[in-house]
Amino acid sequence: MIYDIRHVTTYSYESPVSFARCSLRLEPRSGDGQQLISHHVEIRPRPAERTARRDFFGTHTESVLIEAPHRSLRIDSRSRVSVSRQTPGRATQGPPWEGVRDVAFESTSLGPSSPIGYVFASPLVPVQQPVTGYAGSSFPPGCGILAGAVDLMHRIRTDFKYDPKATVISTPLKEVFEKRHGVCQDFAHVMIAGLRGLGLPAAYVSGYLRTIPPPGKPRLQGADATHAWVSLWCGVGIGWIGFDPTNDILVENDHIVLAVGRDFSDVSPVDGIIVGSRKQKLGVAVDVLLVE
Repeated sequence: MIYDIRHVTTYSYESPVSFARCSLRLEPRSGDGQQLISHHVEIRPRPAERTARRDFFGTHTESVLIEAPHRSLRIDSRSRVSVSRQTPGRATQGPPWEGVRDVAFESTSLGPSSPIGYVFASPLVPVQQPVTGYAGSSFPPGCGILAGAVDLMHRIRTDFKYDPKATVISTPLKEVFEKRHGVCQDFAHVMIAGLRGLGLPAAYVSGYLRTIPPPGKPRLQGADATHAWVSLWCGVGIGWIGFDPTNDILVENDHIVLAVGRDFSDVSPVDGIIVGSRKQKLGVAVDVLLVE
């Protein structure tokens, strides 16, 4: 499948901003069944400086410096991506989860795809006993890792309510877990915290969903903005598999990967600092269209 993606971020300020430095993570990744065909970002006002690099997790990151006074900032990202994934069936068991845990802890690589980088707590995903206990119900002794992850994903979809007004990105994991309300970022963080509490390597994935579902299929939650899901390392033979707890589905060809990290703080599409005063307003618009 080939998708055209447009992601427009607009900041409006009550008073002029004299300086801005932003980090952009807007270029979709290539690899694991996904290939970037083209990508372009237009920024207004025009930056004085733009530099690009790959971060620790392999995400293309662009640093932007704006020195001209401005009352609005518009970042217009356009990409074309080809997606073709082979995903295990929902009923696949996989190897026993305890064995996967042990192999992950024995890893000696510190590369971006190494499981060891995703086993421990991170800034937005602390390991907490109530969440670990919740996840543990899906992983009895000897359970296949894929079967356990599917069960946990399904339980989160059942037990938590999608509610865009319930949280902001800074809402603590403990509060999300207790209230059982939130959005895709919250559900991904809860699932990751539970998996890491069991010693399993779990990464946070940001990206996009097909805007228009296939005929006869329901519209997916989070399709009008950036989406978030979980990537779980399922052993040497299987590798990383995506799980979308917001929609209770395995990640196949409706998902387009933008960035991977330990939690949202590693993958925010746009962040940075400004020199200015008073309030600002943020607008984000995302379109994902199937080309062929």
